[in-house]
Amino acid sequence: MSSKVFTFEDVANHNHKNDCWLIINGKVYDVTPFLDDHPGGDEVLLTATGRDATIDFEDVGHSDSAVEMMQKYFVGDVDTNTLPAESKHNLPPPTLAPSTSNQSSAGFIIQFFQYVLPLLILGFAFALQFFGKKDKPEEN
Repeated sequence: MSSKVFTFEDVANHNHKNDCWLIINGKVYDVTPFLDDHPGGDEVLLTATGRDATIDFEDVGHSDSAVEMMQKYFVGDVDTNTLPAESKHNLPPPTLAPSTSNQSSAGFIIQFFQYVLPLLILGFAFALQFFGKKDKPEEN
């Protein structure tokens, strides 16, 4: 299945709240319907228009579900020959598939510690309180 190919200029013209397109990894997404629902706010998406937003997207560390959600906003590919020179280095080589094994294992570890670490801290606080009371002499 062949997707539509847009020039950089075509995509850059869609740069406001009522018509917002982004370029991420050489693909074009119409995120207009998602602006109000974006957890980081619409301003983050609006400031990423008119340029390649790949680095911005990857720096945030979006979840696998966010990456999957992007598919419903996909409108086509960008003609990489029309990208400004500073944007071309952001694109991944077309023959390489992105590796998710390292990202998913790192995500699991972070998620694990998000839940376990607070429980450990809470347990430690209760233990200190419990044992701290036993060591104090009783006052009359």
